[in-house]
Amino acid sequence: MGDVFSSTGCEFLIKTLPRIKKEEQIDFTVVNGENSAVGNGISKESADMIFAAGADVITGGNHTLKRQDIYPALDQNPFLLRPHNLKADYGKGYILTDTGKYSVAVINLMGTSFMSGGEISNPFLAADKLLETAKKDGADFTVVDFHAEATGEKKALGLYLDGRVTAFFGTHTHIATADACVLGGGTGYITDIGFTGVEDSVLGVKKEIIINRLKSGDMSKFEAADGKRILCGCIFETDRNGLCRNVKQIIIREEEN
Repeated sequence: MGDVFSSTGCEFLIKTLPRIKKEEQIDFTVVNGENSAVGNGISKESADMIFAAGADVITGGNHTLKRQDIYPALDQNPFLLRPHNLKADYGKGYILTDTGKYSVAVINLMGTSFMSGGEISNPFLAADKLLETAKKDGADFTVVDFHAEATGEKKALGLYLDGRVTAFFGTHTHIATADACVLGGGTGYITDIGFTGVEDSVLGVKKEIIINRLKSGDMSKFEAADGKRILCGCIFETDRNGLCRNVKQIIIREEEN
């Protein structure tokens, strides 16, 4: 599931995700939650809401470290990730989850093009090291959340990892792309998975605030938008070789429920 935005996104995730998991017979769920707290970032409360909705692992991004109260949780909960190549004293960007029947390695990385939030090391080199770790750990499947702005950087890393990971999805732009597919080497791919929040907004923020900022330079404080919500995500159907056989994009609007 794509970037969950503020409390309204968390609430819609709780309302919608359990039904999706049941209807689609989902075995494992990764949700990006780096913008899930009210006012940006992620909090212990918003993380708890995402886990309660049915997430097995929460991934992060450039706003993950914004709130200091999340730092202890990043160290204490191995299923709460931050980008591995983002320099930090808290948390990590890799987890191996053993479901009993199989194991899933989840890797969280961040792009370097047009990104802020801290010191970011090379995501390609970081991916290589983490895939070595996943191999040593005996991971049956490997999922990568690449939190990045530039579509070209996302596609390049996706192609670089093609055939080496089960699924690769981009996050951060809050705009779902229309290129969900299985790459030539067998990796499920989408450039950006989209977001979960109010659709009639600019990336979840009240549209008037963003329009005025861009039009006249008005630097009013961001406020989360109100209105009907959208949930965006992808289902990656795997094969027995640890690769992907099919990708199904999901876009659910509140009026459809």
